[in-house]
Amino acid sequence: MITGGAGGLGRAMADHLQGEGWLTILIDRPGPGLDGLEQRPGRQRPIACDLTIAEEVARVGAAIRADHPAIDLAIYNAGITQIGGFADTPMAAHRAVFDVNYFGAVLMAAELIDPVRRARGTHLAISSVAGFAPLHHRTAYAASKHALQGFFTSLRSEESPFGVAVSIAAPSFIATNPGRPEAREGGIARPGSAPDGIDHMGAADAARIILSGARRRRQMIPVGRVARLSWLISRLSPRLFQALMERQMRKGR
Repeated sequence: MITGGAGGLGRAMADHLQGEGWLTILIDRPGPGLDGLEQRPGRQRPIACDLTIAEEVARVGAAIRADHPAIDLAIYNAGITQIGGFADTPMAAHRAVFDVNYFGAVLMAAELIDPVRRARGTHLAISSVAGFAPLHHRTAYAASKHALQGFFTSLRSEESPFGVAVSIAAPSFIATNPGRPEAREGGIARPGSAPDGIDHMGAADAARIILSGARRRRQMIPVGRVARLSWLISRLSPRLFQALMERQMRKGR
């Protein structure tokens, strides 16, 4: 099961898994991306769902459990970004980012607890470098990803007795929507569209790294050179990481 499975990184992971013979349940909002999946051959089941509406998630979760009582891999990939200074960011934007990036994942995880336990499978959360370190002009986004990592890191301890693994992938910049931010009020934009990203990686390469790490049940999967260095430096010296990040972001302006 992959949320945000109709495009970008979600679709790249679905393509990779289908190439290995997996059946993929692809959750996304109604729209052209999801409609296009229905026209593609392959072992996939597209399902429309707005993850910000709890009743929709409950309905879809019940349908998935009825048809697929055991799920080997649940990937929480759906997300949006937010770019802009905190002083200029309305509180509504913070709530909107959390509704998708955090609560959307938590609501779906609650629906899939039993199927993943039954398969002794894996919960895989797609976080970000901003999930473990600060990121300039991303207060709402970084907060949502920090919350996501806190939830799934804690869930790991609870689900371990059931033979369930919990992995967290932390990409740096994946170019899934370059030049297509579809920006909304408050700086909210499509993921992978940030103009100030560095060392961009393609979705197919990122999918390969993430799924390889999940297969080995790695707890933390930094994705890309920048993510690996960020993970190391932020753990060794948070102050040094912040200084380097601020200098790099100033260069990109």
